[in-house]
Amino acid sequence: MSADLSEIVESIRTELTTLNELRDATLARSRSLTRACAHSIRAIHRHDWADAETLLAQARAEAKAMVDAIAAQPTLYHAGYTQDSLKELVEAHLVAAVVRNVSLPAPAELYVTGATYLRGMSEAATEMRRFVLDLMRRGQVFEAEPYLDFMDDVYSHLVTMDFPDAVTDGLRRHTDVLRSVLERTRGDLTLAIRQDQMRQALMSFEGNLDKHLGTRFAESAPPSLLGEDIGEDAP
Repeated sequence: MSADLSEIVESIRTELTTLNELRDATLARSRSLTRACAHSIRAIHRHDWADAETLLAQARAEAKAMVDAIAAQPTLYHAGYTQDSLKELVEAHLVAAVVRNVSLPAPAELYVTGATYLRGMSEAATEMRRFVLDLMRRGQVFEAEPYLDFMDDVYSHLVTMDFPDAVTDGLRRHTDVLRSVLERTRGDLTLAIRQDQMRQALMSFEGNLDKHLGTRFAESAPPSLLGEDIGEDAP
């Protein structure tokens, strides 16, 4: 009996040792994955596409290695740190796709569940506010509209996901955050567009007024006021 018990405990010890080693490796990979994703988004903001592609490829490789290693360990795959790092992977790839106007990657391409993909999509839409504000600062207010449209489109889809948080991993909170950011961004961009339209209207009015007054002035003003030298012709 005691010999059998010892064998059972040792087998459990071996199993837990393997699980613990996998956990440590997964934690390390999740941190590396998160860093690569953050740096890739920073490169996208700089429009440094070569660096962004390198970092995104590194992130995908990290994600694949992490997921493959824990394929037989659902507790590790569904752990918070694992899914959070995969969520960052989704965010980085969706941001890159939207900015470069290419097709969005599917969940299977990024080794994520549907719930994690939706959370990453929400954060990608939230990240669009930075692009909108950057374009507004450069006076490119109309170029910012596609980013706002993406935010609105994502929000419109997320509000239809009427499932418990236990199923969606807290998607409702991410959706609420996006709604707040979307409303602020819409207000900021609308104001900027109205100001730009007013500025253009004033410039057009000023140009027409100058042209009109200049023509009337030239037709009605005395020669002396037009700068002509009439001294020699004076009696």
